[in-house]
Amino acid sequence: MRHFMALVLAALVAVVGEARADTPETQKKHLDEYTPYLMAPVDEFRFWSLYKWQLVGPDKIVVWSTIKDAYLLTVEEPCTQLQWTKSIGVTSQASHKVLRRMDAVIAGNDRCRIVQIQPIDYARMQQGD
Repeated sequence: MRHFMALVLAALVAVVGEARADTPETQKKHLDEYTPYLMAPVDEFRFWSLYKWQLVGPDKIVVWSTIKDAYLLTVEEPCTQLQWTKSIGVTSQASHKVLRRMDAVIAGNDRCRIVQIQPIDYARMQQGD
């Protein structure tokens, strides 16, 4: 039953992304833009829904849980379908929280376990500090 609920939650939070496949160089450029604003890794974050997402590497994805709360997720490799998917899901096995090592990013048929969560100081990034 618990596995079924996790799959239902993943399906509920699936978000359609833009129909494009960024090159590795473009992904690195985007990751470099976020890097100065990365905060210390955390074990979890509050999660009600997936606002949007952006692929920034073969095992890295930025997710927004709200319009202003962004996190860099590093997933366990291999996560081969992440590079090509147009939509993702994020599981939340705890009550409205995403947990490192417990939850995963769903990309196609891949279930990619989250191994690191880093909050992004997105407000500061938008200000250009």
